[in-house]
Amino acid sequence: MDNWLKKRAALSPDQIGLYAGEDNVWTFREMESEAAELAEKIAPLIKNQDPVALLISNQPHAVFLIHALQKIRVPVLMLNHRLSQKEWAYQLSDSKAQLVIYEDQFAVKADRAVSVNELKSGERQQVQSFEHEDVCSIMYTSGTTGNPKGVMQTYDNHFASAAGAAFNIGHQPDDIWMCAVPLFHISGYSILMRSVIYGIGVRLYEKFDEHMIHEDLVSGKGSIISVVTTMLQRLLDVKNETYHPFFRCMILGGGPAPLHIVERCHNERIPVYQSYGMTETSSQFTTLAPADADRKKGASGKPLFPGELKIVDEQGDRCETGEIGEILVKGPSVTKGYLNNESATEKAFSEGWLKTGDVGYLDDEGFLFVADRRSDLIISGGENVYPAEIESVLAGHPAVKEAGVVGQKDNRWGEVPVAFIVLIDQVKEESLHDFLKERLAGYKVPKTFRFKDELPRNAAGKLLRRKLKEEVIDESF
Repeated sequence: MDNWLKKRAALSPDQIGLYAGEDNVWTFREMESEAAELAEKIAPLIKNQDPVALLISNQPHAVFLIHALQKIRVPVLMLNHRLSQKEWAYQLSDSKAQLVIYEDQFAVKADRAVSVNELKSGERQQVQSFEHEDVCSIMYTSGTTGNPKGVMQTYDNHFASAAGAAFNIGHQPDDIWMCAVPLFHISGYSILMRSVIYGIGVRLYEKFDEHMIHEDLVSGKGSIISVVTTMLQRLLDVKNETYHPFFRCMILGGGPAPLHIVERCHNERIPVYQSYGMTETSSQFTTLAPADADRKKGASGKPLFPGELKIVDEQGDRCETGEIGEILVKGPSVTKGYLNNESATEKAFSEGWLKTGDVGYLDDEGFLFVADRRSDLIISGGENVYPAEIESVLAGHPAVKEAGVVGQKDNRWGEVPVAFIVLIDQVKEESLHDFLKERLAGYKVPKTFRFKDELPRNAAGKLLRRKLKEEVIDESF
């Protein structure tokens, strides 16, 4: 199979493929030239087929580096630049990365590392084709539940994910996908892959700036954007004008969205497509169209074509409609496993189905409702308590900006929920307690409220409940 960028440059040479900043644009032909030049510089440094790690930010050269490494047929290990040296060292060792290419602002300690600015001209040693089943990218899981594992994403995985998304949201040749999520995250990386597969432009943002992106949505500089709930909330906080008609799709991932946010988007006709996905599924796996958003509040949609999904109980049997169990997925966008970790791969799969570790249920129409991470489940007095449900209700309180809920050991109930809250306005605990008591069963109401300036999140914006658990792990009521 031809290198995707090379193929796209041949098909759409003068189509703009990348926008960055006010005036910087590259056609696909120009992108191909940039990537080819970088490939020539990198090729002499490549010794084998082990991964090459990238420690980069959302800059144009990062896009070209990714395509350059595809040209010389080595897997790209995307390092999260927000991690520590210790965390980078673990991933480099675990992946057996042969080289690290980094930006000067992210100096990394490694045996073989080179700065982007130190790459020198080399010889033309590019491999212009690859096999469908080749590993394209490697991303370590966010570590919300323990040590991260290297998820392998093949070219087939990325192509299937792009195809499924296009079948769902449609494909328009003049689309521009606004990328304000990190390229080292699956949502950002998948946008680059969809760009060359679809032949559409990417508008790349160095960081998420709600004021800038709001202006661009109003002025019609993008038709699609990927966000997580915290990004959407920040956009809603500054929204004071109607978005341009060119903007047609906002893909919302990163966990269940609070109902009040979903309702506001529906009322203001913001085309939000709620989704469920993970690094292991090469981006979203299910998506809820805006047409269903009002009648299916809280749902994450149905599997994208041709993916399959089922809910199973602890014995592995299919759950009945409305019965909560573990979410299992299968399809061409699902990873083939974890890098250099056969035991983790075997543990993650059951007869070809990936066990996601998330829990949820299907309604009578087959729509998925995600309850929570299985590991975050709180069992209080024999009752299952899902933190995401409590967080969603808390987020609807006018004084609450965001909330995180975890379980704390309790001598009487086994566990009880504890809420960590970031406030917009001052509020008494009694007010929060009464607010929840009106909307939730008594055993779901947190026994303690702890107020913080911010909640711990990973680079994708997902709440790191394990960090909150560390604060309550040895305490009891």
